[in-house]
Amino acid sequence: MQSAPGFRHFLTANAPWLATGAMLTFLSSFGQTFFISVFAGGIRERFGLGHGDWGGIYFAGTALSALTMIWAGMLTDRFRVRALAPLVLGGLALACIAMATISTVWLLPVVIFALRFFGQGMTSQTSTVAMARWFVATRGRALSIAMLGFSVGEALLPLLFVALMQLTDWQNLWFLAAAMALAAIPLLMLMLRHERTPQSLSAGHSRAGMDSRHWQRREVLRHPLFWFMVPALLGPAAWGTALFFHQVHMANVKGLPHVELVALFPIYTVTAVGAMIGAGWLLDRKGTQRLMPWIQLPMIAAFTIFSLAQGSGAAALGFVAFGLAVGASYTVVPAFWAEFYGTAHIGAIKSMASAVMVLGTALGPVITGYLIDFGVPLEHQFLAIATYFGLTTLSMAVGIGRARQALPDLHPA
Repeated sequence: MQSAPGFRHFLTANAPWLATGAMLTFLSSFGQTFFISVFAGGIRERFGLGHGDWGGIYFAGTALSALTMIWAGMLTDRFRVRALAPLVLGGLALACIAMATISTVWLLPVVIFALRFFGQGMTSQTSTVAMARWFVATRGRALSIAMLGFSVGEALLPLLFVALMQLTDWQNLWFLAAAMALAAIPLLMLMLRHERTPQSLSAGHSRAGMDSRHWQRREVLRHPLFWFMVPALLGPAAWGTALFFHQVHMANVKGLPHVELVALFPIYTVTAVGAMIGAGWLLDRKGTQRLMPWIQLPMIAAFTIFSLAQGSGAAALGFVAFGLAVGASYTVVPAFWAEFYGTAHIGAIKSMASAVMVLGTALGPVITGYLIDFGVPLEHQFLAIATYFGLTTLSMAVGIGRARQALPDLHPA
């Protein structure tokens, strides 16, 4: 493992760029399901929505954001972070203000779209594309550090905003979220006074992908590897989102108080952080070709445990396995596209992957919710999801096994 002094030097030498990545992933929280769902009760009460109505509106806004990402994600190839990120954060702030102020239900899908697009979509996209492009030999470590911002947001923001809801109306808290997004803009400009530009890296430090070239998006869409990867992209987004979306129902099924189930979430977060850091270290030594096929194996264990678990102790083991898979994917998946397809068009390529994942977050809660309504027990669904991840592991192993022969030998065994 890299020595402590070496790691400290990496952090200090690259602090402005690493901090930029972490700050952006943290701010993406305001468009993530785990944050928006905190306000679900207040939103449904304000607009007189049933659970199905709210789920349908959330699906519509999320699906539209996924489609928009296919086009908008390419902007990360054309503009520097210090030019694009302030616009994205400004859009996110406006979406937060809109959530605080709208009074008609027909505007709600538009606001959900804006939160998902600027938050989950473009803020995350800008961060991960920047890390993949700015760093080459240390890409794994850079991505793992940048993704810590997401974990911090996931661990702290729901608890903080739930506590603040005891002191003020939930609409006022969206003004606070907008203020945080706006306050980050001058800080970002300060950190990126000397930005690592895509042009300088393309000239001196970037590396090509398969067949020693930089692939364009239309070529990626015609390449079999992308389609072998699609089920693996959909799975964690769909079923991970569904797990948290239906947490109250899960607690009831398992005979646990909701607060007891929620108390297990920090176990997942701590495990995910450890997995992110460990995966980053392995990634810089082994490459995504050796890690990517197997990162969803813990998902099989997690959903099998969730299906069979009785009591909080067994459920905690499920969250450990779930955290291992999610944490590793935060680091490995963004690096995968850069390693296999090169960095010149990484924004356009990753926008396709992001669109698939965002679509997954829309589909998962809807599918599982309707199955619950039709009488399919959640435990049976969890076993089916575990089987799904077994199939995605097989798909990745076959697809990457076929494609890795075309890679430059950057990570010899």
